[in-house]
Amino acid sequence: MSESTLQAFLGRYPQWASKPGPLSEVILSSRVRLARNLEAVPFPTMGTPDQMKGVAQRIQQACQFVPRLKESDFLPVADLEPHELDFLLERRLISRDLAMGKRHSAVVVEFGEELSLMVNEEDHLRLQGVVSGFRLGEALDLVSEVDDELEGHVGFAFSESFGYLTACPTNVGTGMRASVLAHLPALSITGEARKVIQGAAALGLAVRGFYGEGTEIMGNFVQISNQTTLGIEENEIVVSLSEKVQKIIDAEAAAREKMWTTAKVQLEDKVYRAQALLQSARSLKSKEVLSLTSAVRFGLALELPDLCSAEVLNEILVFSQSGHVRQWAGRELNREEKREFRATIVRARLHEAGWANGSGSKGWAQGN
Repeated sequence: MSESTLQAFLGRYPQWASKPGPLSEVILSSRVRLARNLEAVPFPTMGTPDQMKGVAQRIQQACQFVPRLKESDFLPVADLEPHELDFLLERRLISRDLAMGKRHSAVVVEFGEELSLMVNEEDHLRLQGVVSGFRLGEALDLVSEVDDELEGHVGFAFSESFGYLTACPTNVGTGMRASVLAHLPALSITGEARKVIQGAAALGLAVRGFYGEGTEIMGNFVQISNQTTLGIEENEIVVSLSEKVQKIIDAEAAAREKMWTTAKVQLEDKVYRAQALLQSARSLKSKEVLSLTSAVRFGLALELPDLCSAEVLNEILVFSQSGHVRQWAGRELNREEKREFRATIVRARLHEAGWANGSGSKGWAQGN
């Protein structure tokens, strides 16, 4: 990644994180991803290096004809260091599979990061739109428009019988995965989360960790997505998933109400202790930040006073992760240095937002 591109990423927040949307007290973001492959070209796992290089070139050229992508960043995976790939993964712009890719893989990122493309991951193209709050329909509209524009320039593999053809049979049809990033602290604390997750699976949903497939559930954050793509239209997937997610939102709301009526003082204590620790800690693990911001977010949902905003919590959630800490430091850090630098970043952001507590910080890039 070039130095100028790196600085651009460090100097901005993803729009899904900085502008909370509808029901953002439970649903941080909504995402729709489309899997596509170019006509008459083998899938990435089967194609030759030259073929995959040609795919990347064709997609990069096609992006110049799509208004939303014309000024986007095209980042070849081969040009990125491991910590830079971690950085992009933490911003939810790439998958773990793409980060390990050796198939002329790349990522295309729109400035606001609502729109991104993974090139030569499992499929030639994974187009995703991410918006704040519970807005699956808007995420679908975003990617559908760009999907149509790209198809007019590269041509996608499509069967009248099966729909869009994909490397994995479970994606054949619409090639679409819709998901939400949900925050379910009350269900987790009351022990009901497991039942909800099992119920979601019975309804044909997949429940994964913060970074998606193959990651653990941390800080009471989960990704909930559809699994069926064949024989159903895109809008039907969005409507069905929205209805099922709404039931989970209702269950979380009921659990929060129950906790508030039975353990009000304990909840308040947990929330304010969490914010105080974020303001004052000199060493923080990444999992600690997830847990602490989860507690403060819970307090915001309960409308407790004197708490930092959801926007600040989202920014801390993104910028305190390991790849971002490495980028801010500008050098490799050992484990203890990373924890100390992470705490500095958190205190500095709270200080900027007017929630200082003797942090003594000098800003985001302290230590550079």
